[in-house]
Amino acid sequence: MSLSVVILAAGKGTRMRSSLPKVLHTIAEKPMVNHVIDSARHLGASNIYVVYGFGGDILKQQVTGDDLTFVEQTEQLGTGHAVDQASPFLNDDEDVLVLYGDVPLTKVSTLESLLAAKPDNGMALLTVHLANPNGYGRIVRDFSSNENGTVVGIIEQKDANDEQLKINEANTGILLANGGDLKRWLSGLSNDNAQGEYYLTDIIASAHQEGKLIATAHPDTEIEVEGANNRVQLAALERAFQARVAEELMIAGASLRDPARIDVRGNLTVGAEVVIDVNCIFNGDVSLADGVVIGANCIITNSIIAENTVIKPNSIIENATIARDCSVGPFARIRPGSIMQQNTHIGNFVEMKNTTLGEGSKAGHLSYLGDTIIGTNVNIGAGTITCNYDGVNKSKTVIGDHAFIGSNSSLVAPVTIGNNTTVGAGSVISKDVDNDHLAIARTKQRNIEGWQRPVKK
Repeated sequence: MSLSVVILAAGKGTRMRSSLPKVLHTIAEKPMVNHVIDSARHLGASNIYVVYGFGGDILKQQVTGDDLTFVEQTEQLGTGHAVDQASPFLNDDEDVLVLYGDVPLTKVSTLESLLAAKPDNGMALLTVHLANPNGYGRIVRDFSSNENGTVVGIIEQKDANDEQLKINEANTGILLANGGDLKRWLSGLSNDNAQGEYYLTDIIASAHQEGKLIATAHPDTEIEVEGANNRVQLAALERAFQARVAEELMIAGASLRDPARIDVRGNLTVGAEVVIDVNCIFNGDVSLADGVVIGANCIITNSIIAENTVIKPNSIIENATIARDCSVGPFARIRPGSIMQQNTHIGNFVEMKNTTLGEGSKAGHLSYLGDTIIGTNVNIGAGTITCNYDGVNKSKTVIGDHAFIGSNSSLVAPVTIGNNTTVGAGSVISKDVDNDHLAIARTKQRNIEGWQRPVKK
C-alpha cells in the first residue's frame, strides 16, 4: 500500500520570540521540519503534505522539493483541523502517516516499527511511557479483554479526571491510518472540549467505536518524540542530536576526545582509527579517511581528507580536497577550490584559495597562495604572497617543480616561475622566470652614515 505523509507545520512558535515560523528553527543548521521531511523520504512516501500557517512564504522559500505539497491552514483550530486541511489530497486506499514539523529527532527505524505495527483493518499509534507525563494526552486502555489492554481512546490532560491523570502512557501525536478511514473520522470531529479545538486524538475513540484494531509502537528514547516550543528546548534537542551523531561516529571507528564537544552540521563519514579532538565543527559533506587526525577547534566544510593526514588545531578548511599523508596547520586556512596532493604541508597562518599544491611541496609560515598552481617538491618561504587580484580581475600564478621561493617574496600574477628556479628573499617578481634561473628583484641597499633619528616634538 502506498504511503502519504502529512506534516503539521503551522505553529507560530510564540515562545521562540522570533519572526521565523517555529519549524524553521534549526537542529544541526537544518530546519526542524527538514529533518522530518527527510524521515518521510527515507520511508518512501509517495506524497508529503506540509500544512503551514504563519510565515508561509518564508517556509516555502526555505523548504523545497518536487515531492512536497504545501497546504495552508488559515485558522489555528487544533490538530484535527490541521490534518483535515490535507484531506482533499488523500486517497482512500493509501496509508497516511501524521508527523510534526517541530519534532525532529524521531528515528526512521521507529517510524518503520509503527508502519509494521498497523493492522490491515485498523490504525497504529506511537506512544511513550513517561515518568512525568504532565501536559501530554493519556492513552486510555480497556484491560478487560487482554492483559496488555485494548486502546479505546486518548484523553487530553485538561479533560482528564484524577484516575486518568495517573496513566503514564502518553500520546506523541504520531499516528498511521488508512486514508479513507482518516477522512471519515476527521469529518466527524467536534470541538466540544476545554480548548474549543478539533483534537486529532478524538479519532481514536471513533476507530474503537467502529471496531477497528488500534496497535501501538514505541520509540527507543523519550527524546525522539520531544518537540521544541522555546529556545531552551531547542538547545536540548540540539545536544541530543549531536550526542546521537557522536555515538554513531564512535561505533564507526572514530575516537572522540570528548563526545560532548563535537558538532556535525551535515554528513560526516569516517574511516578506521580517526581521531577528533574537542570543539570541532563539521559542515556539509565531509569525509575523513582511515587514520586522519583532527586537532582541537577545527572547522571543516564540504571537504575530503585522505588517509593519515593530520589537521592541526585551529585550522579552517572549506570545499577542499586533501590527499593522504598531508599536514595542515595549526592556524591554517584552506579555502574553496584548493587541492593538496600527497605528502604536502601547509603550516601556521598560511592561506590557500583555489590553489593546487603539488606532491611533496610545502608552505610553512605566514603566506597567501591564491589562484596558484604549484608543482612538486616546491618550498614556499615565509611571508610569500601571490598577488592575484588587480582590483578587478583575478590572475593565475604557476610555480614549476622543485622551485624555491625565498621568504617575503611577492609574485605578481599573471606570472610563471620555471622548474628548479630560485626566487631570492624579498623579491617582487612581475615577469616570467625561466627554468633553472635565480630571480632577484630588490632595490640597491644604501647605508647612510650619521643618520639622525626623529625626536618627539
